[in-house]
Amino acid sequence: MSGRWLAGGLVVFAAAFAVALYYAQNYAFYDEIEAEAVEIAGTSYPVSEFRGIDASTSPLKLRACFRMAAEPDAPVAPAPVPLVAPGWFDCFDAEALARALAAGEATAYMAAAEEFDGADRVVARFADGRAYMWRQLNEKFAE
Repeated sequence: MSGRWLAGGLVVFAAAFAVALYYAQNYAFYDEIEAEAVEIAGTSYPVSEFRGIDASTSPLKLRACFRMAAEPDAPVAPAPVPLVAPGWFDCFDAEALARALAAGEATAYMAAAEEFDGADRVVARFADGRAYMWRQLNEKFAE
């Protein structure tokens, strides 16, 4: 067998594996979710225009965008860090949301502390009613 065929086969295998891995990370395990209300600190708030994704493979895959008329009566999240969503879920821009939270344009609320082992659910709301939801690691896994 020629070394050229072996090297070519390895390159083809690596490319196919890379495509499969990209698909698995960005598309395969996500499910679209629907909601008419979001629970924040034990209180249910009605929402509209809800778009959300989640996965059973990890609690950190939750992302949602929606409108919420009422200001939540909940504790402020101590260190909100929006996690990046897959590129195809375009309503959730984690970097823009992080900038808005740092500038005080949005407020992040602790929706559910320790919803999963080591993961808190956070909801951020702008004054105009736009709201976003995600899960993030808490101090249990901060290191």
